[in-house]
Amino acid sequence: MQTENVVNHIVNWLKDYATKAKVNGFVVGISGGIDSAVTSTLCAKTGLDVLCIEMPIHQAPSHVTRAQEHIAHLKRQFPNVKDTVVNLTPVFEAFKTEVNLDGKQATVDMALANTRARLRMTTLYYHAGLLGLLVAGTGNKVEDFGVGFYTKYGDGGVDLSPIADLLKSEVYTVGKYLDVPKSIIEAAPSDGLFGDARSDEDQIGASYPELEWAMHVTENGKTASDFEGRKREVIDIYLGYNSSNKHKMNPIPVCEIPNNLK
Repeated sequence: MQTENVVNHIVNWLKDYATKAKVNGFVVGISGGIDSAVTSTLCAKTGLDVLCIEMPIHQAPSHVTRAQEHIAHLKRQFPNVKDTVVNLTPVFEAFKTEVNLDGKQATVDMALANTRARLRMTTLYYHAGLLGLLVAGTGNKVEDFGVGFYTKYGDGGVDLSPIADLLKSEVYTVGKYLDVPKSIIEAAPSDGLFGDARSDEDQIGASYPELEWAMHVTENGKTASDFEGRKREVIDIYLGYNSSNKHKMNPIPVCEIPNNLK
């Protein structure tokens, strides 16, 4: 990958899109992970206004520390970057008192995890509306178009996606080029939606290098039956997520009314 040229291409694309949309810049949710670190840095390089928002909800201390380290690092480099913290823990807890929490614990936990992401999306759009900013998505290609590992109308609810054509490995390459803090580069990827330090691999059952491999071979016509052992298992995992999450990746179905009924 021509990393410098890719970075310049994304930065110019961001700047051009914002100019045409007649907005002042971007708002980015900062999680302490590589994707939000790279996205916010690319946005900062446009020279337009960038608001970085931390939105803790019972957050693992390690996530908070890395997020704060990245924001401080970014502000030292770019005078156009501002930040704020919106503590959503009280909002989340108030929400829980008003809804029915009966049911299987795993189902309730997942519903609440997705609620965290949707509260954060609402917060990002609130600030975007106040300041005339666009919400920049932080999803990479494997998450957005491979396994659909994001929350519908949560972290999937954005105005534009600057790194969604980059594989996770490519995001890391860009991150190193952009001098993202070492603590973020070395941290295990995590969505941070469960209030602990569980990783994406813990949830998915496969690492990002494995998922990238599965994405590549299945796009080239291979199936699980072409492999044995761990490779077959990884393809089954990848295709399982890809199939079950199509509702996130495909356009919303529209019931079209025949002309003779109108």
